[in-house]
Amino acid sequence: MYTVGIDTSHRFLLIALIKDDELLDHVQLECFKHQSEYLIPQVKELLEKHGLEVNDIENWVVTRGPGSYTGVRIGMTMVKVIGSIMNKNVFTLSTLQLYAGLDDTYVIMDARARRVYAGRYRDGKALMADTVIPNTEMAEIIEAGNPVIGDLHLFDREDHYGDLAQHFIDLKPFWQKVDNVDLLAPVYLKDSEEYLK
Repeated sequence: MYTVGIDTSHRFLLIALIKDDELLDHVQLECFKHQSEYLIPQVKELLEKHGLEVNDIENWVVTRGPGSYTGVRIGMTMVKVIGSIMNKNVFTLSTLQLYAGLDDTYVIMDARARRVYAGRYRDGKALMADTVIPNTEMAEIIEAGNPVIGDLHLFDREDHYGDLAQHFIDLKPFWQKVDNVDLLAPVYLKDSEEYLK
């Protein structure tokens, strides 16, 4: 059974092609704010490379956010259309969960205005709800020596994201099945108090 994993929520366009529990191939391009231009052509090219068509893919896994408002919607819209029209299985993962994989770590992504989207994961499980916190608070967490991955350039450190394509497979037990794709909506964390400040 073939699966395609998609993440367009942040700086990368990530497309993972999976057969059963094996990563066959992937595309990971840094194209922040340009994922909409590349997503469909890159999916088409990746499938053609392996002699596949869209209808051959039974499962589609997409990140639901948090992340860029437009970015999250790009991948989700494509997967919703395929799931609805072709009657394929659709699953979601938190973007921060995908970035963490099975590591024991905090995950951060730039949320602009001196804030970060932050999550805390261990073995794929959330130890705290994905949230938005000020950079000053995150800096204290980093200075305390806690493991952190993601947009570390915000704190004058080297960015680290891990093997995101492989994480789709590693996190298979955490894929959340979407029973009604019409009701699938992105997670922007707009209800967070910090987001509203």
